[in-house]
Amino acid sequence: MTTFRSSRAVAVALVTSATFTDLVAYSVAVPVLPDLSRRLGASPTMIGFLFASFGVTLLTVSLPMGAVSDRIGRKAPMVGGLVALAASTLLFAFATSLPWLFAARLVQGAADAITWVVGFALIADRYRVEERGRVTGIVMSGTSFALMIGPSIGGWLYEVGGIRLPFLFVTVLSVAVAALFLWVDLPAPSVEQERVPVSLVLRQPAVAACAVAVVLASGTLSMLEPVLALHLGNLGIGPARIGLLFGIAAVVNAGLHPLFGRMADRWGARRMMLIGLTLSAFALAALGQTWSFRSTIAFQVPLAATMALMITPSLAYMAQATSLGGIDSFGVAYGLYNMAWGVGLLCGPGIGGVLFERIGFSRLVLIWAPALLVVTWLVARVQSSIRN
Repeated sequence: MTTFRSSRAVAVALVTSATFTDLVAYSVAVPVLPDLSRRLGASPTMIGFLFASFGVTLLTVSLPMGAVSDRIGRKAPMVGGLVALAASTLLFAFATSLPWLFAARLVQGAADAITWVVGFALIADRYRVEERGRVTGIVMSGTSFALMIGPSIGGWLYEVGGIRLPFLFVTVLSVAVAALFLWVDLPAPSVEQERVPVSLVLRQPAVAACAVAVVLASGTLSMLEPVLALHLGNLGIGPARIGLLFGIAAVVNAGLHPLFGRMADRWGARRMMLIGLTLSAFALAALGQTWSFRSTIAFQVPLAATMALMITPSLAYMAQATSLGGIDSFGVAYGLYNMAWGVGLLCGPGIGGVLFERIGFSRLVLIWAPALLVVTWLVARVQSSIRN
């Protein structure tokens, strides 16, 4: 008999709370860490390395922790990840030297990997194929809201209570969500669960194609963050309006994720992902022609919408692609998904910056957009027995 503690709705609410807390922790650091680093004697280059160190543990922890959660269950890793998140924010709050800041950032990256990988694996465990898109959309909508309010919370708490208060706030939030995961009743892993080699999941063509699409989607979004801001600066648009532009995109994402999740359930996650990739290519090319703040809004909103149309179904499709090979190792699957996202985050800004400096923004996106169409063709070529 299903009780409140073991209900699927409670599990989804807690996964959403965990990913929300993780992104609040990540975004709170944006306005606070640079100042804290400068106080401890960091140069701009060192601050850049500090922010980049997050990706090191994100990449190295995602896949192993996904495999571990497949074997021992989802509860212990989720609690451990949230405790690690609390520990990292405490380290930020009381760090007295740059090595401590780097330690905190590395722990934060590991916590991010655990929270997202195990959280989405838990959703895949509890929901059938035809339901995962809807639930994924709900989770993504909640986490998009965190990106909207995180920097504001960080900046406001910093001004009210000093440099430690934003991190202490996230520490308390992380501990509270960890306590709720200790309370919730999650099913134990089956005793018959066999250890699935990571290589077996990686050899699935549909999984590999989905991972490539995720790398490109993540790389596209992370490429745009610095170069679009630079391009708009060249047009005489100030930081406040640039921030407003990215805020509008975040609102669009938060509002559309649930809708696109339901569309993925109804018409197929793979099909929706392909449509999102195709439309994103044209929206990205159009964005390169922007000439003013208003025109940028007109072009950025469709791009934000089409990228959401790709990302939400791709989360559901990764589980489907894994099941296609007769494998239920969802932890490994989402570990691979998180790694693919991390690769895009690491590569996108660097490649975009180099190309922007040499050929400008318009030509950069005109070169980048066809890559989205190539990946669309690649995913479409993968034969799938999943009914779309």
